[in-house]
Amino acid sequence: MVPLSVLDLVPIREGSGAGEALRAAGRLAQVAEEAGYNRFWIAEHHASPGIAGGATSLAISHIGHVTSTIRIGSGGIMLPNHNPFVIAEQFGTLDALFPGRIDLGLGRAPGAAPILGQALRKDLGRAAEYFPQDVVELRALLTGDIDLPIRATPGFGSRVELWMLGSSLFGAQLAAQLGMPYAFASHFAPDHLDAALATYREQFRPSAYLDKPHAMAAMTVICAETDAEAELLGSSQDQAFVALRTGDPGPLPPPVPGYRASLPLTVQGMLDRLGAARAVGSPATVRERIGRFVERTRVDEIIVSGATYDPLAREQSLRLTVEALGAGAAA
Repeated sequence: MVPLSVLDLVPIREGSGAGEALRAAGRLAQVAEEAGYNRFWIAEHHASPGIAGGATSLAISHIGHVTSTIRIGSGGIMLPNHNPFVIAEQFGTLDALFPGRIDLGLGRAPGAAPILGQALRKDLGRAAEYFPQDVVELRALLTGDIDLPIRATPGFGSRVELWMLGSSLFGAQLAAQLGMPYAFASHFAPDHLDAALATYREQFRPSAYLDKPHAMAAMTVICAETDAEAELLGSSQDQAFVALRTGDPGPLPPPVPGYRASLPLTVQGMLDRLGAARAVGSPATVRERIGRFVERTRVDEIIVSGATYDPLAREQSLRLTVEALGAGAAA
């Protein structure tokens, strides 16, 4: 089985706050490390009452301090929100603190509603147009592969592993052109996964950092003792996704029995479209669905997403998933 990694949004549960969310993320990362997961990534989101990972580099630092071997990083940093020099300094600092463990996944989306641009004092639409150039500049700031008039300290000479993220063909094409590993957000945007992977593999150009394509795909994975228990746990994630898509995001709610069946058919269909990258069920169900997904996509890694209202349930889900697949961090 391919290596497994973890994607965490640092969810804020109803009735709790950001402090509890960050502490839960730390405990989850410790479980992932003990179970043999390869990476633990945190995604940048802003202005969401249900997500505590907005200051992503700080959250990653917290994870680094409570773990010792698992790779840690961003899935991802939304580069149009920032300038490359500051990100080079931040992730150079992380590499200095946790040498040889830092991943920097880069995305083009803002990670929030349009009002974020006003708060950041940036034209995010225009900033996104410069994304390819900013990626090249950021890599040069870390590696020196292009001679720049300034060096980031910390940053220059660090061993940060750069990844391209995507949910469309754009990221696949750019990752291939730059010879970078590629991670696809199929857990919430599965429709273009196959085309993106084909594009990435067909157009890949070897670089000084990667000699052949390396692709990772995200899946929603919640594993419990029975299918019914896992589906009940997964109803919290379903509620959060529906709330986001209907413009009313909030803290992660408790599970609701029969939630999907209570929804209008159009909303059920919206959730059903995510099924191509979803493995929610007993260990046998999760093993079968992940196995079929890997066989179809031929990805090199799987990164598992999927929040539960009870943090202990997600910790147990990570353990059961590894046991079901007989997988760990072995390449």
